[in-house]
Amino acid sequence: MEELVVSPVASKKAKKSPASKFRRVCVFCGSSPGKKAAYQVAAIQLGHQLLERGIDLVYGGGSVGLMGLISHAVHKGGGHVLGVVPKAVLPREVIGETPGEVKAVSGMHQRKAEMARHSDAFIALPGGYGTLEELLEVITWAQLGIHSKPVGLLNVDGYYDSLLSFIDKAVEEGFVTPAARHIIVSASTAHDLLEKLEDYVPVPDASSVKLTWEMEQQIAGIYYSPKPDMAR
Repeated sequence: MEELVVSPVASKKAKKSPASKFRRVCVFCGSSPGKKAAYQVAAIQLGHQLLERGIDLVYGGGSVGLMGLISHAVHKGGGHVLGVVPKAVLPREVIGETPGEVKAVSGMHQRKAEMARHSDAFIALPGGYGTLEELLEVITWAQLGIHSKPVGLLNVDGYYDSLLSFIDKAVEEGFVTPAARHIIVSASTAHDLLEKLEDYVPVPDASSVKLTWEMEQQIAGIYYSPKPDMAR
């Protein structure tokens, strides 16, 4: 893939952003670059925004597609990158070389659990089935009270408009509560999205079931013990 060069001015703020309350942000995104250059530019700009705020990147590993663009942007800028990769896709010929630290895990469920454990917030760039599956699972975990970390959609060129309309329809039809709809934060630029995530305050939902990380893992049939430094 031809390397894109994005000027820091394109990140909307020329001056350095204030220090973030987040230490690490997990980014879900496509292993393809997408057809629009805007998707690729957004991935790089998000990487620049993480660097400006002193936030480390947690992602699914590799150097292909949008995943490669954001990981290289953060790594080349001196930020810490953690790639969590299932052993089945670890070979470089499958996903390319992962910049930064690599954590190999046994499978896809453990991958999501590890990414969540190491992160203080979640952001979804444009992507396909895998991105949607990861995104919806962390939203569901928030709905169930497993975590209260903010979840953001980087809605580049309206990519997620139809998904947001679907969720609004689900609220209208009584399948999603208004409080659960509040879990999802969206913006069209990396700067604006991170600002919203910094200000995010969970809305209590008395109607939802409250689980713990341990209960969720037992339900899935996988024992998982979170580390004490995980944000709640």
